[in-house]
Amino acid sequence: MTTWNVERTKQLPGADAVDSSLGRGRLTATWVELTIRLGVLALLLYWSFVLVQPFITIAIWSAVVTVALYPVYEKLVALFGGRRRSAATVLTIFNLLLVLGPATWLALGLIDSLRTVSEQLDLSTLMLPPPPETIKTWPLVGEPIFQFWQLASTNLSAAFAKIAPQLRPVGGSLLRIAAEAGGNVIKFIIAIVIAGFLFSPAPALMESIRAFSRRIASTRGEELLSLAGSTIRVVSRGVIGVSVLQALLAGIGFVAAGIPGANILTSAVLVLGIIQIGPSIVVLPLIIWSWLTMDTTTALLFTLYMIPVNLLDNVLRPFVFGRGLDVPVLVILIGVIGGTISQGITGLFLGPIVLAVIWILLIAWIKEQDAADSIEEKGR
Repeated sequence: MTTWNVERTKQLPGADAVDSSLGRGRLTATWVELTIRLGVLALLLYWSFVLVQPFITIAIWSAVVTVALYPVYEKLVALFGGRRRSAATVLTIFNLLLVLGPATWLALGLIDSLRTVSEQLDLSTLMLPPPPETIKTWPLVGEPIFQFWQLASTNLSAAFAKIAPQLRPVGGSLLRIAAEAGGNVIKFIIAIVIAGFLFSPAPALMESIRAFSRRIASTRGEELLSLAGSTIRVVSRGVIGVSVLQALLAGIGFVAAGIPGANILTSAVLVLGIIQIGPSIVVLPLIIWSWLTMDTTTALLFTLYMIPVNLLDNVLRPFVFGRGLDVPVLVILIGVIGGTISQGITGLFLGPIVLAVIWILLIAWIKEQDAADSIEEKGR
């Protein structure tokens, strides 16, 4: 009787419409529930990103330092008879000295240079010659330049007071740049300390990262992970290593030639090398200056020494980039330069890693497509 009632109910007019309406209701409820879940997940991810954002740069630098120096750490472990913590401590202390030494040298040199300038620069005794009358004939800018020069030649303090409002934004920008540079140095020091704690558990961490990479890309996850590590080491040697070597040799030349402000100039060579501009804008003017102020023998020796130093990065960097990677040197260089321009010092490593991974995936896709086409042709 019950079965007959059920079958009869199914045959009643409108039963299909009721079932369809119930199905649509369940589907709507499912979509609403899924939307709520995704919204809550997105909110949690957003707040997680907000909380960890101040530490992203430090985390990236810690990973970079750990990966770049891990081969050195393994050699130290063997040297210390398997004592991993002792090796990590010694390597961390050495890295801190390597960073703090040049940073302290630069800071002390900058303070000394500013003190020298402040002692020698006295606006009350500094005199400028009057401007030539021909400046008035210059189109558009001649008259304003002549008036300002005339004021500076008679009252330099009043001239500086006149342009002070225009110089104030420049001073603010310089202070911001100095503050950012100091903040980056502090972040890098913290990253070195954190990297010291990552050396010992690195094998276990690496196994977890490998498992995660296999979940993301089962066939090529470990290959891409190995590529990222190799790229970090190559960029470390090719950019940081070559720039440090070039700055060290340039600093020796500056000190030997008795060039004033050698520490600041050496730091400028280092920074320009890391950001891929090159030291030429520092070295070439100094070579010209040496011929104007030094005797011929000293200027000649300085020139013969500094020209090879200035070209050192052009010789060593492609050689270093070409070793240990199956990625073309041009791809790495584009990643280094583009990453540095767009993301600063962090992009110096992220740029080539991203482009190297994209390049490997592109080549693999092309090869797989060619293999599939050849199999299809053989099947015909």
